[in-house]
Amino acid sequence: MLPSRSTDDPSDRGSASLEFLAAGLILLVPIVYLVVALGAVQNAALGTEATARFVARTVASGAEVTPELVRESVADAYGLDAATLEMSIDCVPAAADCPAAGTTIVVTVGNTAPLPLVPEIFGLAEAMSIPVDATSVYRVERLAEG
Repeated sequence: MLPSRSTDDPSDRGSASLEFLAAGLILLVPIVYLVVALGAVQNAALGTEATARFVARTVASGAEVTPELVRESVADAYGLDAATLEMSIDCVPAAADCPAAGTTIVVTVGNTAPLPLVPEIFGLAEAMSIPVDATSVYRVERLAEG
């Protein structure tokens, strides 16, 4: 038979599981929120980059599809709001008819990634959103028809 410990306090029995649950929740909830927030930011970054890349390809190839239609379709694929994507298209060197053969198309797309569970009150959602920008560069072939 095992000797009994004289330091056993009956009121202390069973508190280890309560301490484990409390400490586990205090550590687990922020980690889960961090994973969800990073997922939202990564989704916005990937969608913004894909939008810039596909719009640059479309403009450089001389396709008859408008850049706005490409922006909407790629944004829908990533679950982004196409209306909030800021897009600028430039030709380098600047040409009268863009895209001209031999020019470089530079497409810049900007977006903001809202953090999850941030309330809209007092503009907190807008203040706590993370800006995401992407730039894509494509060269128009020298033999491209203008």
